[in-house]
Amino acid sequence: MAYDPELVVRVHALLASEPTLEDKAMFGGIAFMVEGKLTVAVMNRGWLLARVGRDAAPRLVGPGVEQMEMGGRPMTGWLRVAPEVIDDDEGLAQWVRRCRDFVRTLA
Repeated sequence: MAYDPELVVRVHALLASEPTLEDKAMFGGIAFMVEGKLTVAVMNRGWLLARVGRDAAPRLVGPGVEQMEMGGRPMTGWLRVAPEVIDDDEGLAQWVRRCRDFVRTLA
């Protein structure tokens, strides 16, 4: 199943005020770049790929949120967020803000 185009629109709306916002086809979905850095991505089946950083990731894992893996290898600092966690606007906004705020800490 392909990525959810409605979720792409919702994420884009949350990041629209970012002057450096770019979106790119990546990972079988749509990735959003802020300040040239991959920030968050809409994946297949309505999942969100969230960049939260190595320190924050372990404490954010829980129901509907898991360590991201690609090709059987963990992606340190990245989480996979289930559709039910980001169904409502506030839930999605919290995750997008968390990702954007983390990326802003990078050099």
